[in-house]
Amino acid sequence: MLSKNEKNNSGAKTVKFAVTSFVLLFVAVLILGLFRIGTSQALTNSNKQGLGQSASQGERSCTQTTHAAFLACQYEKTDDYWIAVGNCANLSDPGAKAECLLDAKAEFKQAIQECRDQKEARAEVCEGLGEAPYDPQIDPANFVDPRTATPNEYFPLVPGTIRVYKGGPETITVTVTGEIKEILGVPCIIVYDVVKDHGEIIEDTEDWYAQDQDGNVWYFGELSKGFENGELATLDGSWKAGVDSAKPGIVMEADPRKGDLYRQEFALGDAEDLAKVVSRGEESVSVRYGEFTEDVLKTKDFTPMEPDVKEFKYYVPGVGVVLEVNPDTGERTELVSVTP
Repeated sequence: MLSKNEKNNSGAKTVKFAVTSFVLLFVAVLILGLFRIGTSQALTNSNKQGLGQSASQGERSCTQTTHAAFLACQYEKTDDYWIAVGNCANLSDPGAKAECLLDAKAEFKQAIQECRDQKEARAEVCEGLGEAPYDPQIDPANFVDPRTATPNEYFPLVPGTIRVYKGGPETITVTVTGEIKEILGVPCIIVYDVVKDHGEIIEDTEDWYAQDQDGNVWYFGELSKGFENGELATLDGSWKAGVDSAKPGIVMEADPRKGDLYRQEFALGDAEDLAKVVSRGEESVSVRYGEFTEDVLKTKDFTPMEPDVKEFKYYVPGVGVVLEVNPDTGERTELVSVTP
Protein backbone atom coordinates (compact mmCIF):
# COMPACT_ATOMS: atom_id res chain seq x y z
CA MET A 1 0.00 0.00 0.00
CA LEU A 2 1.45 3.41 -1.01
CA SER A 3 2.11 6.07 1.54
CA LYS A 4 0.66 9.56 1.19
CA ASN A 5 4.00 10.96 -0.07
CA GLU A 6 4.38 8.09 -2.57
CA LYS A 7 0.88 8.73 -3.86
CA ASN A 8 1.64 12.46 -4.26
CA ASN A 9 4.91 11.71 -6.12
CA SER A 10 3.16 9.20 -8.34
CA GLY A 11 0.40 11.65 -9.13
CA ALA A 12 2.91 14.38 -9.91
CA LYS A 13 4.79 12.09 -12.31
CA THR A 14 1.54 11.15 -14.03
CA VAL A 15 0.57 14.80 -14.47
CA LYS A 16 4.08 15.69 -15.72
CA PHE A 17 4.01 12.84 -18.26
CA ALA A 18 0.54 13.83 -19.43
CA VAL A 19 1.59 17.47 -19.88
CA THR A 20 4.74 16.45 -21.76
CA SER A 21 2.77 14.10 -24.01
CA PHE A 22 0.18 16.81 -24.70
CA VAL A 23 2.86 19.37 -25.60
CA LEU A 24 4.65 16.97 -27.93
CA LEU A 25 1.40 15.94 -29.59
CA PHE A 26 0.32 19.59 -29.95
CA VAL A 27 3.62 20.52 -31.58
CA ALA A 28 3.42 17.56 -33.94
CA VAL A 29 -0.17 18.36 -34.94
CA LEU A 30 0.71 22.03 -35.43
CA ILE A 31 3.66 21.13 -37.67
CA LEU A 32 1.56 18.70 -39.66
CA GLY A 33 -1.28 21.18 -40.05
CA LEU A 34 0.95 23.99 -41.30
CA PHE A 35 2.86 21.61 -43.52
CA ARG A 36 -0.29 20.14 -44.99
CA ILE A 37 -1.67 23.58 -45.81
CA GLY A 38 1.60 24.59 -47.46
CA THR A 39 1.78 21.38 -49.46
CA SER A 40 -1.82 21.65 -50.65
CA GLN A 41 -1.35 25.27 -51.67
CA ALA A 42 1.87 24.46 -53.53
CA LEU A 43 0.28 21.63 -55.49
CA THR A 44 -2.85 23.68 -56.22
CA ASN A 45 -0.78 26.60 -57.49
CA SER A 46 1.34 24.20 -59.53
CA ASN A 47 -1.79 22.71 -61.10
CA LYS A 48 -3.11 26.15 -61.99
CA GLN A 49 0.21 27.08 -63.53
CA GLY A 50 0.24 23.86 -65.54
CA LEU A 51 -3.29 24.46 -66.85
CA GLY A 52 -2.29 27.95 -67.89
CA GLN A 53 0.75 26.64 -69.71
CA SER A 54 -1.26 23.99 -71.54
CA ALA A 55 -3.75 26.59 -72.71
CA SER A 56 -1.21 29.20 -73.79
CA GLN A 57 1.66 27.17 -75.16
CA GLY A 58 -0.24 25.22 -77.77
CA GLU A 59 2.15 22.66 -79.22
CA ARG A 60 4.92 23.10 -76.65
CA SER A 61 4.80 19.40 -75.99
CA CYS A 62 8.21 19.06 -74.32
CA THR A 63 7.47 21.82 -71.80
CA GLN A 64 4.04 20.36 -71.06
CA THR A 65 5.62 16.95 -70.53
CA THR A 66 8.16 18.50 -68.17
CA HIS A 67 5.45 20.11 -66.10
CA ALA A 68 3.27 16.99 -66.03
CA ALA A 69 6.23 14.91 -64.82
CA PHE A 70 6.92 17.53 -62.15
CA LEU A 71 3.34 17.30 -60.86
CA ALA A 72 3.47 13.50 -60.90
CA CYS A 73 6.70 13.59 -58.90
CA GLN A 74 5.19 15.96 -56.32
CA TYR A 75 2.11 13.83 -55.85
CA GLU A 76 4.17 10.66 -55.57
CA LYS A 77 6.40 12.20 -52.91
CA THR A 78 3.37 13.59 -51.09
CA ASP A 79 1.81 10.13 -51.08
CA ASP A 80 5.03 8.70 -49.61
CA TYR A 81 4.99 11.43 -46.96
CA TRP A 82 1.47 10.70 -45.74
CA ILE A 83 2.18 6.97 -45.64
CA ALA A 84 5.14 7.80 -43.38
CA VAL A 85 2.86 9.96 -41.22
CA GLY A 86 0.44 7.06 -40.91
CA ASN A 87 3.25 4.79 -39.75
CA CYS A 88 4.38 7.42 -37.24
CA ALA A 89 0.87 7.50 -35.81
CA ASN A 90 1.29 3.88 -34.74
CA LEU A 91 4.21 4.59 -32.43
CA SER A 92 3.13 4.49 -28.78
CA ASP A 93 6.02 6.57 -27.42
CA PRO A 94 5.18 10.31 -27.81
CA GLY A 95 8.81 11.29 -28.16
CA ALA A 96 9.48 8.70 -30.86
CA LYS A 97 6.29 9.73 -32.63
CA ALA A 98 7.27 13.41 -32.71
CA GLU A 99 10.77 12.53 -33.98
CA CYS A 100 9.28 10.26 -36.63
CA LEU A 101 7.05 13.07 -37.88
CA LEU A 102 9.95 15.51 -38.05
CA ASP A 103 12.03 12.97 -40.01
CA ALA A 104 9.14 12.44 -42.42
CA LYS A 105 8.92 16.18 -43.00
CA ALA A 106 12.67 16.47 -43.63
CA GLU A 107 12.62 13.57 -46.10
CA PHE A 108 9.63 15.08 -47.89
CA LYS A 109 11.39 18.42 -48.22
CA GLN A 110 14.41 16.71 -49.78
CA ALA A 111 12.20 14.65 -52.09
CA ILE A 112 10.37 17.74 -53.37
CA GLN A 113 13.72 19.37 -54.10
CA GLU A 114 14.61 16.33 -56.19
CA CYS A 115 11.39 16.89 -58.16
CA ARG A 116 12.45 20.50 -58.81
CA ASP A 117 15.92 19.40 -59.91
CA GLN A 118 14.40 16.91 -62.36
CA LYS A 119 12.12 19.63 -63.71
CA GLU A 120 15.10 21.90 -64.41
CA ALA A 121 16.99 19.05 -66.08
CA ARG A 122 14.02 18.20 -68.32
CA ALA A 123 13.67 21.88 -69.23
CA GLU A 124 17.31 21.86 -70.40
CA VAL A 125 16.53 18.82 -72.55
CA CYS A 126 13.67 20.76 -74.14
CA GLU A 127 16.09 23.55 -75.00
CA GLY A 128 18.33 21.04 -76.74
CA LEU A 129 15.70 18.94 -78.53
CA GLY A 130 12.97 21.49 -79.12
CA GLU A 131 9.28 21.43 -78.27
CA ALA A 132 8.05 18.80 -80.74
CA PRO A 133 6.40 15.68 -79.28
CA TYR A 134 8.70 12.69 -78.94
CA ASP A 135 6.81 10.26 -81.14
CA PRO A 136 9.10 8.18 -83.39
CA GLN A 137 7.14 6.44 -86.12
CA ILE A 138 8.09 2.77 -86.03
CA ASP A 139 7.52 0.91 -89.30
CA PRO A 140 8.76 -2.69 -89.17
CA ALA A 141 9.47 -2.46 -92.90
CA ASN A 142 12.24 0.03 -92.13
CA PHE A 143 14.10 -2.43 -89.90
CA VAL A 144 16.41 -5.32 -90.77
CA ASP A 145 17.37 -8.57 -89.07
CA PRO A 146 20.24 -7.43 -86.80
CA ARG A 147 21.81 -10.88 -86.95
CA THR A 148 22.52 -10.67 -90.67
CA ALA A 149 22.72 -6.92 -91.30
CA THR A 150 25.99 -5.03 -91.74
CA PRO A 151 26.81 -4.07 -88.13
CA ASN A 152 26.84 -0.47 -86.93
CA GLU A 153 30.58 0.20 -86.60
CA TYR A 154 30.31 1.75 -83.14
CA PHE A 155 27.66 -0.65 -81.83
CA PRO A 156 28.19 -4.02 -83.55
CA LEU A 157 25.56 -6.62 -82.71
CA VAL A 158 27.37 -9.72 -83.91
CA PRO A 159 25.82 -12.89 -82.43
CA GLY A 160 28.19 -14.83 -80.21
CA THR A 161 30.29 -11.81 -79.22
CA ILE A 162 31.16 -11.65 -75.52
CA ARG A 163 32.63 -8.47 -74.04
CA VAL A 164 34.02 -8.37 -70.50
CA TYR A 165 34.46 -5.10 -68.58
CA LYS A 166 36.03 -4.32 -65.21
CA GLY A 167 35.23 -1.41 -62.94
CA GLY A 168 36.41 -1.49 -59.33
CA PRO A 169 35.12 -4.69 -57.70
CA GLU A 170 32.59 -5.21 -60.50
CA THR A 171 32.85 -7.41 -63.57
CA ILE A 172 30.36 -6.86 -66.40
CA THR A 173 29.83 -9.53 -69.05
CA VAL A 174 27.88 -8.51 -72.16
CA THR A 175 26.76 -11.34 -74.44
CA VAL A 176 25.19 -10.80 -77.87
CA THR A 177 22.92 -13.78 -78.49
CA GLY A 178 21.40 -15.05 -81.71
CA GLU A 179 17.92 -14.84 -80.17
CA ILE A 180 15.26 -12.50 -81.52
CA LYS A 181 12.38 -10.88 -79.62
CA GLU A 182 9.73 -9.15 -81.71
CA ILE A 183 8.57 -5.80 -80.30
CA LEU A 184 6.07 -3.60 -82.16
CA GLY A 185 6.62 -5.93 -85.12
CA VAL A 186 10.37 -5.18 -85.13
CA PRO A 187 13.00 -7.94 -84.75
CA CYS A 188 15.14 -7.11 -81.71
CA ILE A 189 18.28 -9.02 -80.86
CA ILE A 190 18.65 -10.07 -77.22
CA VAL A 191 21.79 -8.98 -75.38
CA TYR A 192 22.53 -10.14 -71.84
CA ASP A 193 24.34 -7.81 -69.45
CA VAL A 194 25.41 -9.45 -66.17
CA VAL A 195 27.08 -7.49 -63.38
CA LYS A 196 28.99 -9.26 -60.61
CA ASP A 197 30.41 -7.68 -57.47
CA HIS A 198 33.21 -9.81 -55.97
CA GLY A 199 31.84 -12.73 -57.95
CA GLU A 200 28.22 -12.36 -56.83
CA ILE A 201 25.53 -11.38 -59.34
CA ILE A 202 23.97 -8.03 -58.44
CA GLU A 203 22.30 -7.24 -61.75
CA ASP A 204 21.12 -9.35 -64.67
CA THR A 205 19.66 -7.44 -67.61
CA GLU A 206 18.13 -8.56 -70.89
CA ASP A 207 18.39 -5.72 -73.44
CA TRP A 208 16.50 -5.54 -76.75
CA TYR A 209 18.17 -3.80 -79.69
CA ALA A 210 17.08 -3.32 -83.29
CA GLN A 211 18.78 -1.89 -86.37
CA ASP A 212 17.10 0.11 -89.12
CA GLN A 213 17.97 0.17 -92.80
CA ASP A 214 20.14 3.27 -92.38
CA GLY A 215 22.29 1.57 -89.74
CA ASN A 216 20.92 3.29 -86.62
CA VAL A 217 20.73 1.02 -83.58
CA TRP A 218 17.51 1.38 -81.62
CA TYR A 219 16.80 0.49 -78.02
CA PHE A 220 13.40 -1.17 -77.52
CA GLY A 221 13.59 -1.90 -73.80
CA GLU A 222 15.05 -4.07 -71.10
CA LEU A 223 14.20 -6.50 -68.35
CA SER A 224 16.46 -5.44 -65.48
CA LYS A 225 16.73 -7.70 -62.44
CA GLY A 226 18.54 -6.49 -59.33
CA PHE A 227 19.75 -8.97 -56.72
CA GLU A 228 20.64 -8.71 -53.03
CA ASN A 229 22.26 -11.63 -51.20
CA GLY A 230 21.48 -13.86 -54.14
CA GLU A 231 17.76 -13.08 -54.18
CA LEU A 232 15.75 -11.02 -56.65
CA ALA A 233 15.21 -7.60 -55.06
CA THR A 234 13.92 -5.28 -57.78
CA LEU A 235 12.86 -4.90 -61.39
CA ASP A 236 13.32 -1.13 -61.36
CA GLY A 237 14.40 0.30 -64.68
CA SER A 238 12.59 -2.33 -66.72
CA TRP A 239 10.52 -1.09 -69.66
CA LYS A 240 9.30 -2.21 -73.07
CA ALA A 241 8.43 -0.13 -76.10
CA GLY A 242 4.68 -0.05 -76.65
CA VAL A 243 3.84 -0.81 -73.02
CA ASP A 244 2.49 2.00 -70.80
CA SER A 245 3.29 4.57 -73.53
CA ALA A 246 7.03 3.72 -73.53
CA LYS A 247 8.83 4.51 -76.78
CA PRO A 248 12.11 3.29 -78.26
CA GLY A 249 15.11 5.53 -78.78
CA ILE A 250 18.38 5.46 -80.68
CA VAL A 251 21.29 4.04 -78.71
CA MET A 252 23.79 4.66 -81.55
CA GLU A 253 23.44 6.70 -84.72
CA ALA A 254 24.57 5.38 -88.08
CA ASP A 255 26.68 8.49 -88.61
CA PRO A 256 27.22 10.23 -85.23
CA ARG A 257 28.35 13.83 -85.45
CA LYS A 258 29.64 16.23 -82.84
CA GLY A 259 26.80 18.03 -81.08
CA ASP A 260 24.11 15.45 -81.88
CA LEU A 261 21.63 15.04 -79.01
CA TYR A 262 19.14 12.18 -78.95
CA ARG A 263 16.89 10.14 -76.69
CA GLN A 264 18.00 6.57 -76.10
CA GLU A 265 14.77 5.55 -74.36
CA PHE A 266 11.53 7.16 -73.27
CA ALA A 267 9.36 5.76 -70.49
CA LEU A 268 8.41 8.92 -68.62
CA GLY A 269 9.37 8.69 -64.97
CA ASP A 270 11.05 5.30 -65.40
CA ALA A 271 13.60 5.45 -68.22
CA GLU A 272 14.72 8.70 -69.82
CA ASP A 273 18.36 8.23 -70.88
CA LEU A 274 19.84 10.60 -73.46
CA ALA A 275 23.21 10.92 -75.18
CA LYS A 276 25.13 13.80 -76.73
CA VAL A 277 28.06 13.35 -79.10
CA VAL A 278 31.05 15.14 -77.57
CA SER A 279 33.62 14.33 -80.22
CA ARG A 280 34.50 11.95 -83.05
CA GLY A 281 38.03 11.32 -84.21
CA GLU A 282 39.48 13.92 -81.83
CA GLU A 283 40.62 11.77 -78.91
CA SER A 284 42.52 8.58 -78.22
CA VAL A 285 41.69 6.05 -75.52
CA SER A 286 43.68 3.44 -73.66
CA VAL A 287 42.11 0.52 -71.78
CA ARG A 288 43.18 -2.96 -70.72
CA TYR A 289 41.99 -4.39 -74.02
CA GLY A 290 44.23 -2.04 -76.02
CA GLU A 291 45.05 1.49 -77.13
CA PHE A 292 43.01 3.22 -79.83
CA THR A 293 43.84 6.44 -81.65
CA GLU A 294 41.61 6.54 -84.75
CA ASP A 295 37.94 7.47 -85.08
CA VAL A 296 37.26 7.23 -81.34
CA LEU A 297 33.73 8.38 -80.56
CA LYS A 298 32.98 10.09 -77.23
CA THR A 299 29.47 10.65 -75.90
CA LYS A 300 27.99 12.09 -72.73
CA ASP A 301 25.18 9.93 -71.38
CA PHE A 302 22.76 11.36 -68.82
CA THR A 303 19.18 11.31 -67.56
CA PRO A 304 17.01 14.10 -66.09
CA MET A 305 15.82 11.57 -63.52
CA GLU A 306 19.26 11.82 -61.89
CA PRO A 307 20.46 15.33 -62.79
CA ASP A 308 23.76 15.02 -60.91
CA VAL A 309 24.80 11.81 -62.68
CA LYS A 310 26.51 11.77 -66.06
CA GLU A 311 28.91 9.45 -67.83
CA PHE A 312 31.34 9.71 -70.72
CA LYS A 313 31.50 6.71 -73.04
CA TYR A 314 34.20 5.95 -75.59
CA TYR A 315 33.47 3.82 -78.65
CA VAL A 316 35.89 2.28 -81.14
CA PRO A 317 34.93 1.19 -84.70
CA GLY A 318 34.45 -2.56 -84.98
CA VAL A 319 34.67 -3.03 -81.21
CA GLY A 320 31.96 -0.94 -79.58
CA VAL A 321 32.14 0.75 -76.20
CA VAL A 322 35.58 0.36 -74.62
CA LEU A 323 35.44 2.79 -71.71
CA GLU A 324 32.92 4.45 -69.38
CA VAL A 325 34.06 7.25 -67.09
CA ASN A 326 32.26 9.11 -64.30
CA PRO A 327 33.71 12.63 -64.64
CA ASP A 328 32.85 13.56 -61.05
CA THR A 329 34.46 10.58 -59.32
CA GLY A 330 36.94 9.46 -61.95
CA GLU A 331 35.62 5.88 -61.73
CA ARG A 332 36.36 3.86 -64.85
CA THR A 333 34.76 0.78 -66.35
CA GLU A 334 36.97 -0.50 -69.15
CA LEU A 335 36.97 -3.28 -71.70
CA VAL A 336 39.12 -6.23 -70.73
CA SER A 337 38.42 -8.78 -73.45
CA VAL A 338 36.33 -9.51 -76.54
CA THR A 339 35.51 -13.06 -77.53
CA PRO A 340 33.99 -13.43 -81.02
